[in-house]
Amino acid sequence: MFEISRRRTVLGLAFAGLAALSPVLMLPSLAQAQTKLRVTLDWRFEGPSAPFLIAIDKGYFAAEGLDVTVDTGNGSREAIPRVASNTYDLGFGDVNSLIRFRDENPGVNLKAVMMVYDRPPFAIIGRKSKGITTDLKSLAGKKFGAPAADAAYAQWPIMRAVNKIDESTMKFENVGFPVREPMLATGEVDAVFGFSVSSVINLRARGVPESDIVNLLMSDYGVELYGNVIMASPKLLAENPEAIRKFLRAFTKAWRDVIKDPAAGAAAVLKRNDVAKQDVELGRLQMLIEQNVLTPVVKRDGIGNVVAERFEKALDQIGMTAPFKNRPKMADVFTAEFLPPAADRKID
Repeated sequence: MFEISRRRTVLGLAFAGLAALSPVLMLPSLAQAQTKLRVTLDWRFEGPSAPFLIAIDKGYFAAEGLDVTVDTGNGSREAIPRVASNTYDLGFGDVNSLIRFRDENPGVNLKAVMMVYDRPPFAIIGRKSKGITTDLKSLAGKKFGAPAADAAYAQWPIMRAVNKIDESTMKFENVGFPVREPMLATGEVDAVFGFSVSSVINLRARGVPESDIVNLLMSDYGVELYGNVIMASPKLLAENPEAIRKFLRAFTKAWRDVIKDPAAGAAAVLKRNDVAKQDVELGRLQMLIEQNVLTPVVKRDGIGNVVAERFEKALDQIGMTAPFKNRPKMADVFTAEFLPPAADRKID
């Protein structure tokens, strides 16, 4: 009896020890159970990246069984090859550049799976003191900072064609992103091409008076394009479409939170960007929500989808300035099949 009792005690201690260790032992298996996703942004950790970060901080991705890593980018056009090559599973970038990419690479099944910027932030940002006004005739004879990789500059041929602008007296200088706003602030250029939410806010932060900043949103001048999207890699589309659905559920939930509380979104950015300032990133995020995200269409239908007729017009405009090799169909570029139900995408 003593031997049996002793064995039971030893076994009991052994099981108790395993139970005590079980949380530690379970961690690797839990980590393995989560689907790892690499996501590339279009730019630095600034106001517009808030929904990605809120989804991480509030555990929305984790609740969907996703282990999401978000990396910064070097422009909304450069996100495309990162995702097309399967280096990243998902990316945030310009849908118009994606359309061009699909035309040039029809065999690469890279698709947009959610429309985020219903109205693109493409703009020409100038200074009144340098002779720039809201009248497009004021652009004649001016010098522009135009980064070659900038998505806004990529749409200049459309704006020029729609408005019949003669650019023969205009000078375009290829400048780096880091010096674009500083050059405008010091008067080395008269205007720049860029995202309004970047350039306008950066100029304000550099002390340029609001009254001296002229923001020419291309969408106000006949450019009928969409903006940034979430795009999914060919590999993820083929191998794990359910992960896309899970990601978009969490991301949509985070966007709704950010729209309700932009200050919390800006705070999430500051945790990843030591040089960012709360008031600057909050202003950037609020401007983005007002001008580019929460449009009348989104208020009516919810975030994430597109209007087919408008998308076709955008395709027509993109083809105006450089003929397509084989004009993509909307279904080649965008799919709504992974979006949450419309009721879950409504903004309260």
